[in-house]
Parts: sequence; C-alpha cells; structure tokens
Amino acid sequence: MAKVHITDLVLRDGHQSLIATRMRTEDMLPICGKLDAVGFWSLEAWGGATFDACVRFLREDPWERLRKLRKALPNTRIQMLLRGQNLLGYRNYSDDVVRAFVQKSADNGVDVFRVFDAMNDLRNLKVSIESVKAAGKHAEGTLCYTTSPVHDIPHFVGLAKGLAEMGCDTIAIKDMAGLLTPYTAFELVHEIRTATDLPIHTHSHATSGLAHMTHLKAVEAGARIIDTCVGAFAEGASHPTTQSLVAALAGTEYDTGLSLPLIEEISTYFKEVRRKYWQFESAFTGTDTRVLINQVPGGNDFQPRQPVEGTGGDRPDGRRARGNSTRAPGPRLPAAGHPHLADRRHPGRAERAHGRALQIGHQRGQALLAGSLWESAGARQ
Repeated sequence: MAKVHITDLVLRDGHQSLIATRMRTEDMLPICGKLDAVGFWSLEAWGGATFDACVRFLREDPWERLRKLRKALPNTRIQMLLRGQNLLGYRNYSDDVVRAFVQKSADNGVDVFRVFDAMNDLRNLKVSIESVKAAGKHAEGTLCYTTSPVHDIPHFVGLAKGLAEMGCDTIAIKDMAGLLTPYTAFELVHEIRTATDLPIHTHSHATSGLAHMTHLKAVEAGARIIDTCVGAFAEGASHPTTQSLVAALAGTEYDTGLSLPLIEEISTYFKEVRRKYWQFESAFTGTDTRVLINQVPGGNDFQPRQPVEGTGGDRPDGRRARGNSTRAPGPRLPAAGHPHLADRRHPGRAERAHGRALQIGHQRGQALLAGSLWESAGARQ
C-alpha cells in the first residue's frame, strides 16, 4: 500500500479558521522556501475566503499573492478551494465567467482545484470541473459531509460516482464541522474506493476533537491524502496538527516520509507570525463538542464575534449556546429537507442575522417595558 500524503493548510484554512483569514502575503513568503522543501503533496494557499479577505480587508491583490506564492514554491503543488459555480463569490456566476476564472487561476499558479458546492448539487460543479480538466490541472471533486436521516453512506457513494463520471482525479471528503466519526469514516472511504477506485483525500476540522482519529481510520480504509495544519495554526476550529499525524504514521506502512524537525521549524516561524494578529483571534481555540449538535462549521465561530462583543452582555459564546438546538430533533417542514450548514456565503450575512436577532430582542424588551409602565401608570390612577 502506498504511503500517505499530506496537504498542509497553513496558508489558507489554518488562518481562515483561527484569525479570520487575515494573514498577509508578506508573512507567508519568508517561510516558503522551507515549506517547499518539506515534500507536501500540496499546499492549500488560495481560494476560500482568501480572495475576499485580500480585497476587502488587507488591501492586497489576490492574483499578485498567487503569482508570488507560485514563484516561491516551485516544487510544490498549490491547491485552491473553489465554490463551484459561486467561484470565490457569494452568488452563482455565468458559465463563461467560471471558465475564464478557472483558466486565469491555472495560468497564475493553481495546480489542484478542490471544487465543492455547499449543498452537494453536482450541477454546480460541472462547469468548474470541465474547466479545470480543460486547463490541464488536477480536479478534486468534493463531498460536503453532514449528518441527517438522508445523508447516509449510500447517498455519499452516489455523489462520489457522479464526481467520478465528471472526470475528477481525486475525491475529497470535506468534513467542515468535524462531524465525521472514525468508524463512519472507515466505512465511507472503503465504500467510495470500491465504487470509484479514485484516490480519497480527507479534510476534517478539529473542532469536535474527532479529526485525528477520523484521519487514522480513513487512512486504514485506504485514504491516500489527508489535510493537516502546522501546529501554530492547528486545532480548535482549524485542523489536526501536521506534526502529530506525521509522528503517528511514522514507521508504519503509511509513513509520510516527512521531516518532523523541518515542520517544527516552520511551526516556530508561524507562532511568531500569529502574535501579530492577536486582535483577530477566535474565541474557539479548543475542543467544542457542542458542534456535534449544532453542526456549525469551522471558521464560522469567529466571524460574527467582534461586531457583537459588548452588546448588552451577549458573550462570544452566546451564539453557540443559542445554536445548540440547530439540529435538535423536532418538527421539520418537509420542503426544508436537511440542508447543510456548510459554507458561509458571506460573514456579513451572519453579522446581519445576529444584529437582526438583537434588534428583535430589543424591540420585545421595549414592548415589555412599555407594558409594565402602562400597568404601573394604571395602578397609580
């Protein structure tokens, strides 16, 4: 059995999950030489929220970042996260825009395109995957994992077959909320491999505390690539620590062959970098098993935090407390189905929703106060 390969996420999902995607290009480039020397299967470094964050918050050109990273990482595949027909935006774009964007991304340095749709609607992946293949790049079709009465193993295997028929080179299991349990991962990977014979790439956020075990069981079932993040930006709402998984697999048939001392040097560098972004730190840096109930994905924990802190005692963890019933058993409208809580289409939407909830609460409070004053006034008359 072939060794297991590692995709490291420190240049994208690691800092997206823990410091709101605020890491600047100038803090990435100095360590690229060592990252390039490790021998990762790929480095996820673009896509997701990075494009938006560059434009809206960092005043950087995301295309320039990609070109600089491509030059600084000559020996390592650069991987991006692409939201299918949404590209890196928050609505569906026309087919010609999708084709042009994928081609330009390939031209500027992307080697591996992880293409997903938050609702697993394969129709929203078709044009993107076709465009990746036309550009001569690696197309990784993605299954967004969740749990519900309809999201069982046969359901995901059916989706995997659809991705294989589209011509994908690998299949990613994207466990954005850390809901995938170890033994379910083993069964899921085994069944997908049996049905498609494509390499499986697992991605699981560490929020619930399951991800390390999930990766190990997935590897035992035949997963060939796993997502991890160097220690400085690992765990919590991010991903399992790269050093830990490399050590766990060392000396086995799954040995990654990667150098722990070199990865530790890289982690030490990023520990210092992270200090610069203290004001963007997530409140959720440890294990939070409530995610097993509310299913809020990694990274979503942070985004609404800063704008609502200090609003009448609404603590940063209050949103999670109220969200514990998100997936609780109870009446459900048949038409609503079982939607994923996968990818926030825009952090601003979460902020606006939270603001609206606070507004409604304030209005109700005012109404109750007015009623109390009215009754008090009546009693005095």
